[in-house]
Amino acid sequence: MKADPGLHLALIGLALLALVLVGPTLHRQVGDLAFGALGLLHGALVIWSVHLAARLQDRRALWIILGIAVALRLALLFVHPHLSSDAFRYVWDGRVQGEGINPYRYVPAAPELAYLRDAAIYPFINRANYAVTIYPPAAEILFFLVGRIADGLVALKLAFFAFEAVTILVLRDLLRRIGQPASRIVAYAWHPLAVWEIAGSAHIDAAMVSLMVLGIWVAVVARRLVLAAAVIAVAAMMKPLAVLALPVAWKPWDWRAPVVTVGVVVLLYLPYLSVGTGMFAFVYGYVREEALESGEAFWPVWLITSLFGPVPGLRTVYILAAAALIFFLALRLSLAAEEDAESRLRRLSWLVFAGVFALSPGYPWYYLCLTPFVVLFGGPHLWAATIAGYLLYDEVRGDPQIAFWIRDGAMNLAVLGALLWTAWRRKAARLQPRTD
Repeated sequence: MKADPGLHLALIGLALLALVLVGPTLHRQVGDLAFGALGLLHGALVIWSVHLAARLQDRRALWIILGIAVALRLALLFVHPHLSSDAFRYVWDGRVQGEGINPYRYVPAAPELAYLRDAAIYPFINRANYAVTIYPPAAEILFFLVGRIADGLVALKLAFFAFEAVTILVLRDLLRRIGQPASRIVAYAWHPLAVWEIAGSAHIDAAMVSLMVLGIWVAVVARRLVLAAAVIAVAAMMKPLAVLALPVAWKPWDWRAPVVTVGVVVLLYLPYLSVGTGMFAFVYGYVREEALESGEAFWPVWLITSLFGPVPGLRTVYILAAAALIFFLALRLSLAAEEDAESRLRRLSWLVFAGVFALSPGYPWYYLCLTPFVVLFGGPHLWAATIAGYLLYDEVRGDPQIAFWIRDGAMNLAVLGALLWTAWRRKAARLQPRTD
């Protein structure tokens, strides 16, 4: 009797659901390294599920995929975030705005906001006593709107689930247009980043990715570049990483998309102008805290400095080299505005990947913007970047584990190894003799 791939796919989904149910307890009781291993196992099972789903009829696979996807998210709906405390700041910012107060005006610990404090949200806000919110205006507007429906994490998670539904619908259409089976949507629907960072930690990246993907669809399918620029600009004002997708909506020497982008940004900031430059009060503090100022946040800079000691100008050289690469990939994409959808999406995937990898983020959820391209193309480097990031968690205090720099290095080496493997496979394919 032949094995039923549908049954195997469903069993993998149930195994993932079991991992999700035990994950929070495992993390709190055993530590970050154990949870990182769980994330790697989760990712490996999703990769397997992509291959199994490809052997099924799309309709049957989709029912299994979407059913398990809903179960995975509902399993974490009422779970207290344990991987990040960012969502508590989101709820707080929405609550502050509900009182007619500019969220960029006061730190949460300010006496002016004492009457808003409670036991469910306030004690878990990070940087509560010294940092005003750092989130861009589109994110703040979303926090305000969700807070008007209901105050709390559950409402926030449900809003992000709605954004995820849009992401899945758009990606399904893009898959159809590039000749890929709709079942590949499992690469997002079950992906550990989507499950743990959105359903678990309620990160704003859910909204950013959704709007970014929608803007990409408007650019490559509808061919309405100005509208696409506006949508992606809103995504970037949810989280700035989405700015990497803007070149897909721009043709060289066409002034309309850049003007619309700037216009959208200005309009979004207008409601918060009462504090003036106070909207950016914590930006420098964040840059300093995250070691961006020193350059140690960038893994290649840190590695060279660790091996050879301080190198004068190294940070500047790295930033200029990374900017040059990103500019080249962006210009290459813009010049390809008349190409077919698949070619433009591939070019865009390399641009977004290069931008994120050059930034060397130390937080797994920053890699969520790569998950749409995992769905569309599934390159080894994209899988490595989005799954190996689970080595980066450092949330459990006093947790004896492998030093962060070793785990960070392992993650980056995994991505570099995947890139080399991708390059080797492409070279081997080109050298293979043709049979026609």
